[in-house]
Parts: sequence; structure tokens; C-alpha cells
Amino acid sequence: MADKQEYGIETIKVLKGLEGVRKRPAMYIGSTGKEGLHHLVYEVVDNSIDEALAGYCTKITVILHEDGSVSVQDNGRGIPVEKHPEEKKSGLEVVMTILHAGGKFDKKAYIISGGLHGVGVSVVNALSEKLIAHVYRNGKIYEQTYKQGKPQSDIKIIGDSKENETGTLVRFWPDNSIFNSIKYEFSTLAARFKELAYLNSGLTIILKDEKTKKKEEFNFKGGLIAFIQHLNDGKKVLHKPIFFHKAADHTVVEAAIQYNESYNENIYGFVNTINTFEGGTHVIGFKTALTRVINDYATKNNLLRGNSGEKLTGDDTREGLTAIINLKIREPQFEGQTKTKLGNSEVKGLVDSITSSALSEFFEENPSIARRICLKVVEAAKAREAAKKAKELVRRKGALAFGNLPGKLADCSTNQLE
Repeated sequence: MADKQEYGIETIKVLKGLEGVRKRPAMYIGSTGKEGLHHLVYEVVDNSIDEALAGYCTKITVILHEDGSVSVQDNGRGIPVEKHPEEKKSGLEVVMTILHAGGKFDKKAYIISGGLHGVGVSVVNALSEKLIAHVYRNGKIYEQTYKQGKPQSDIKIIGDSKENETGTLVRFWPDNSIFNSIKYEFSTLAARFKELAYLNSGLTIILKDEKTKKKEEFNFKGGLIAFIQHLNDGKKVLHKPIFFHKAADHTVVEAAIQYNESYNENIYGFVNTINTFEGGTHVIGFKTALTRVINDYATKNNLLRGNSGEKLTGDDTREGLTAIINLKIREPQFEGQTKTKLGNSEVKGLVDSITSSALSEFFEENPSIARRICLKVVEAAKAREAAKKAKELVRRKGALAFGNLPGKLADCSTNQLE
């Protein structure tokens, strides 16, 4: 008989500081594979983006160094370095070493932010073999070094900054004992930074690779309109981009919509510049409004003739659609630290209402575009109905081929008396 395993008080383990992050990294960055490795960079860049959303940052530089480290520098306000009144440590050390510490919890510092959980940069610190932070603030340059999340000394002044120079520089070496690979893909990072530049008109993001000497600079003044034109580049579009930007209840909803002649649906949802590629309530609200507005307009203008009197489905209305929904909200509730899906229940109705109003107004003012879109959607519905009838016909033929009558009818049988 096997020995009983002891379960006493000594078996209860308490993980202090950032030990829990190192023990279960996937809880915080999704995985220890390629996605998780790149997520480290996104977490640091998101802090700089939050400075841009607050109106203090205009330039972010990301460098892939030859020694495998990555540095992210911005010209924002710089992380506070003064001693924290409760923790008795510098603001920099608090942010770098304590989970759920950061300016995102104080709405005076950040009204809108993507890094709202306050765990991003401390998680990066925990999962790095080494991290060096430089803060440019108060006319000085401050420095602190960490190893596996632990500070190696107190924060110190290493020099004077240039006149009016502020910002933060974070350089980290991912821990190869945690990640399957510590090799970054330039193209993967470039794709994300291109998105961010489109979503933050006027912001410049520079990406450099010291090994390959590659360099890309992203700065787009056209915002979502330029973004959707880029996404539809090379495709035959049906109309100029539809764009709206409206605010309500401390929330900003902006969207760009454009149909092309393809049969594919491409909807991109963003919340405080975070790419919610799994969707969420903002995308659901948008889809609901789009289907209703197109149905109403098509019915009102007798465009559903020959469609068996059926309503257009959501799939019909999204065939050939490219759309970007960019939401800016005070208190987003993401499902998980990796922030791939929005959960705020109130957002669905808000986005639905704003999209319905804006799209209905656009259709009334631009009847030729509205008609073009509706006819494309009606054709999609006809194709769907034809495919459905063809499928039913094949099924009926298949049933007859096996000697059985289709539907609820059954072969007759007799029981004659001798």
C-alpha cells in the first residue's frame, strides 16, 4: 500500500513578490512560446502608448539589440522616481517589482489607458534575466538594474538630462530558462507597431534591428481612414471609407467601414489601442447595428425584391466587409491579462446605438453608396439561398438513391391474410 502523502501546514507555499509570475508565466503573458515572448515587448510599449493617449508622448523607439535584449524608449513624462509614501521605495522600483502597482488605477494620471491592470512592466521584469531602467525626469537621468525581477541596488542618478528632456528607457534580456526561444521576429513586431501608429495619429514609432540593420518608421496622419485603405489595398472597393467618431458616457467610439468585391469578412476591434482579436462586446454591438441598419434601409427602399421576403442575415451584411472599431473607454474589463477580448456588458448597447445612428445618417446622406452596399448584401443573401436549395436537393436525391422516401413519409407495408 502506497504511503499517504503528508498534507500539513509546511506544504502551504507562499510565493512572494514576483515569484508567482516566474512560476506560472502563461497566466500573465499567454504562453512561453513565440506569442508570449513578443508579448513582453507589447507590455512595455503599451505603457508608452498610454503616455501618448494622455497627450505626453510623441515618439517611441524599439531596438532589437545584437545581444538578444530589447529596449523601448519614449519621450513621455518618465516614471516617477520619488519615494512612495506607503512602500518607502522609489516610484520606479514600486512599478517594476510590485504587481498591480501603477498610475492606471489613478484616473488623474491616466483617464484612458490600455495597461490598466498595473502588472505589465513588472511581469516583463520578472521574466527577464536582466532589466535596466533609465528615467529622464527633473533634469536628471535615474537608473536601476534588476535580475529576475529583483533590484540589485537602490535607484541612483547617473547624469544630467538634456534641457526639457523627459521619458523612460527600459532594456530587458528575456530569460531563456523560461522561454522556448528568445529570438524576436522583426515582421511580427512591425505589424503591431504599424497598427498602433494608425490608431494614434501623429505618433511616431521606430523599430530597429541591430543584427540585420533593418529599420522601419511608422507615422500616419490619416488615422482609421488611412488604416482601412491600407487593409483594402489591391482590392476592388465599392465606395469611399465610411468614418464616424462619437463620444458618450466617457467613451469614444470611432469606426471605419469599407466594402470590397471579395467574399471575406474582416473586422478589427481595438480597445484603448489594444488589439482585441477575439472580439468582445464592442464588436457584437457593431455587428448587431450593421445588420439592423442595412435591413431597415433595404426594406424601406424596396431592395429586397427577389429575396423570398426573408430578412438579411448578419453573414449576408458582412460579406466583403472590412471594418475597424476603435473604442476608448475609462474602465475596460478584459478577459485575461493578455487582453484579447472585451467583456464590458454596457459597451454592447452603447456601440450599437452610436453605430446605428451614425450609419443611418450616412445612408440617408449618401443614397448611392447605401444602395451599392445593400445590393451587394442582397446578392450575398441570394447566393446563400441558392446554396441552401442546392444542398437540400442533393440530400433528397441521396435519400431516394437508397430506396427510402424523403421527409416524414415511410415505405408502405402490407400484412395480407392467407
